[in-house]
Amino acid sequence: MQKTIEGARLAKIAAMSQQIETQIDVSLTQRDRTTAFFRIILAVPMAIFVASFAPSDFNSANSYAVGFFVLPVALAIVVRQIYPTYLLAFNEALLSLQTRVDAYLLLLTDEYPSIEENEIVSVTFPAVDAKALNRWLPLVKWLLALPLYVVGVFYIIYAAVLTLIAWFSILFTGNYPERCAEGVVGTIAYWNRVVGYALVLVTDEYPTFSL
Repeated sequence: MQKTIEGARLAKIAAMSQQIETQIDVSLTQRDRTTAFFRIILAVPMAIFVASFAPSDFNSANSYAVGFFVLPVALAIVVRQIYPTYLLAFNEALLSLQTRVDAYLLLLTDEYPSIEENEIVSVTFPAVDAKALNRWLPLVKWLLALPLYVVGVFYIIYAAVLTLIAWFSILFTGNYPERCAEGVVGTIAYWNRVVGYALVLVTDEYPTFSL
């Protein structure tokens, strides 16, 4: 895990050999107090847009979790040891979109989340070689990831507390505390690694429990 601070910008990269890397440039000073105050309301349209990718029927045989294509990818790896490039591209784009919305909602940036990629948020998938992946692990990764989910819930609570502190700080001082930024960005990066392992199946490397 590596972080780079440049002036009033903070970039944190969750870098691991075969894990999803997440980089978010966080504005630490001269924050927009007005948009920060109404952030939850302002983020609603983008939250609805992201939610529109989720299937209406989770019991369908063609269903995929939280908008990601999970079942088709798992079947392709188990049966053919192939990760279809179009599914990989979609999953990467959707996770990047979700991360941009999270970054805005959690006050890491004042720039409204774009539908297309931008320079504020970067989510990078590892090189995927389906033949190098264990073809049977997709059947049990959801179970193996249970400890990650439990730890991740505590991180979500931690990030929520840090965001509340940062919210008051922005309103009264116009600054986002650097330590709060590190914890919030770390939480987002942690969950992206969990998604990479358990849902979008781009790696067999078990994610670390640390931020």
